[in-house]
Amino acid sequence: MNSPSVAAGSATLLVIAKAPVPGRVKTRLTPPYTPQEAAALAEAALTDTLHTMLQVPARRRVLVLDGAPGPWLPPGYEVVPQASGGLDERIAAAFALCGPDPALLVGMDTPQLTPDLLTEVGPDGHDAWFGPAADGGFWALGFADPSRAGALVRGVPMSTDRTGAVQRRRLVEAGLTVGDLPLLRDVDTAADAAEVVACCPPGSRFAAALDSLAESVR
Repeated sequence: MNSPSVAAGSATLLVIAKAPVPGRVKTRLTPPYTPQEAAALAEAALTDTLHTMLQVPARRRVLVLDGAPGPWLPPGYEVVPQASGGLDERIAAAFALCGPDPALLVGMDTPQLTPDLLTEVGPDGHDAWFGPAADGGFWALGFADPSRAGALVRGVPMSTDRTGAVQRRRLVEAGLTVGDLPLLRDVDTAADAAEVVACCPPGSRFAAALDSLAESVR
């Protein structure tokens, strides 16, 4: 029997993010950018991500937020606070918010994300979905049965160059069939931003923000 599809519109879509507050987000962008500029880029990346997720069929959309929502938040989202603890605990807690239907979680660091990358998830009945990041982490993680997430995410070493490999191996060793999503690059540094912007779709707020900052120093 095939697992349900995230693309079927019955899924919960989760975005886990930090509020774009100067000095608290994208600190690896400083230098060359100021904390205010880094926060502006973070806000643009988050806003792009939220609007992209609005274009993906879903039963429910949840922003799992560290901080307070601002004018960048579009309608259509429930907002819940992130749990305490490390990133593994916060991801596990996010999946615990979901019911029995499939759930897919993405971060705020991939403004090049497009709806077609997600609407194609799950048609062949995978138990889990995994989006690898170029830095060794992951940009997306999904489960046909979200109740399995906690045991498979907790204890994974986060923010290392082997995070993705460890997380995917856990899925496989648990007997889950894994659907692999395309490799994407997170925006963590100025070099990342320069490379990612070339992959952003038309109308990207992130691309416009980065171009505006480049104009200001010309």
